[in-house]
Amino acid sequence: MNASELRALQTPLILLLIIVAVGAGLIYQLDQTLVTTKRELSLQQNQMREARTRLQKSGDEKDIIVRYLPSYQYLQRVGFVGDEQRLNWLEGLRLSNLQTQLFGVQYSIGSQQPYAFASELEPGQLALHQSVMKLNFQLLHEGDLMNFLAALGKQGAGFFSVNQCRVERLGTGGSIRFQPNLRADCDIAWITLRPSSPGDKKS
Repeated sequence: MNASELRALQTPLILLLIIVAVGAGLIYQLDQTLVTTKRELSLQQNQMREARTRLQKSGDEKDIIVRYLPSYQYLQRVGFVGDEQRLNWLEGLRLSNLQTQLFGVQYSIGSQQPYAFASELEPGQLALHQSVMKLNFQLLHEGDLMNFLAALGKQGAGFFSVNQCRVERLGTGGSIRFQPNLRADCDIAWITLRPSSPGDKKS
């Protein structure tokens, strides 16, 4: 190949090199774009999966709320869930005294404290509290005690447990009709349930 033929091929060779270089650049750019697209697609797929998971969880939570809401609202109405309803307790005492025809009930209420046996009930993130009420009342006979406690439980004033009751005879000898013959001293714990807060102490 002589010099004249080389000169004739110079321009086509330069164009070929340019075309090859441009093609290589386009291929590299396309490859980078493809990598970025795959990365974005993977990210969007992950976000979509997370969104579907959240949607599923929200649906499950909604089903749980719908299923248990009536029971929760009932527990709120009867004073078990939420703040203490001390006025309801006192009204329950008054009505129970009238229904069982006792001779009046004296009471005192202590401060609210963590429920002593909460760990046995495994309440989880909920905190059980109690306020101990000391009761003093007189009875005509032993059956009046159980009748009074049963009536108090039916008032819907809240949930309570009987810690202890002491009954002693007054020494009247039953000589006077419809007069008290016994005296009862009871400690009952009014129990409430609410979500735990950072200030709550573990029992």
